[in-house]
This record gives sequence, structure tokens and C-alpha cells, in this order.
Amino acid sequence: MTLEGGCACGAVRYKLTNTPLIVHACHCRDCQRLSGTAFATNIWIEDKFVEPGPTAPASFRLPGGSGQPHDVFFCQRCGTTLWSRYHPVPWALFVRAGTLDEPNAVKPDLHIFTRSKLPWFELPAGARAFDTFYKLDEVWPADSLERRRIARSE
Repeated sequence: MTLEGGCACGAVRYKLTNTPLIVHACHCRDCQRLSGTAFATNIWIEDKFVEPGPTAPASFRLPGGSGQPHDVFFCQRCGTTLWSRYHPVPWALFVRAGTLDEPNAVKPDLHIFTRSKLPWFELPAGARAFDTFYKLDEVWPADSLERRRIARSE
């Protein structure tokens, strides 16, 4: 699987060269604020499978909801947020699915931090949802857990 994407003005481009480990619809306040809407759809993928184009995004650091640092990467020209890196998982990026050229290529596997979900947004029938986060070993498919194990050991 190869997916391509970029910012609104086209200055920053990237390519995903593997399938996502998992796709979250995150309803935390940080994602609401950064996306400017009800939630962000984040593709969790190893950073080695995100090939940036010739123009690198800029970044800034925020404290995440857990208090741990959270780096946000964006286009310096148009301000589009492209991905985040959460310091507890330094080997991964959380790519904003809305920046894909074909954003319909992925859909959320689950919804997280629904405790701060906006009341007017209704989760799809049958959607897997968690008030906060979840235990990866109880949710992720075996192949994603194996990829995580490998990434953490590299």
C-alpha cells in the first residue's frame, strides 16, 4: 500500500509506504483544537514508512493531555497540520488522514477519548469507542502488534 498526501498549498508532500498500524478518530481536546473540528483522524504508522518530500515540515512542541511532550508538524507556508509525534512512542507518527490525496483510503478503526466528544456528534452504529485510551494488546491485530514490537526494538 502506498498513499500520498500533503499540505493545502502543496509545498510539503509525503508518501506512506506501508499500511497503518491502526487508525484513530481522536476526540481529545488537543485534536479538536488542532483540527478545528470535532475530532482528528490519525493514521498511526512507523516513522520509517513516512517518506517526506523535498520540503520538510516545521514543528512545535505542546504538552499532551498526559503531560508528555507532543510534537506537531505543519507546513510553514499554509499552516496545515500533517502529523504528530507523541514522545511515549518515538518510533511512530500520527498522520492526519485528511491530508491524504485520497482521504477515503482509510477509515477509523476506533474512536478514542470520547469522554470529550462533542455532544452533537453521534458515533457510527457499532463503532468501537473508548472513553480515554485502551490497551494495545487487547485491541490491535496481531500483525500490528508484531510491527510495533519490531519498531520498538530497532
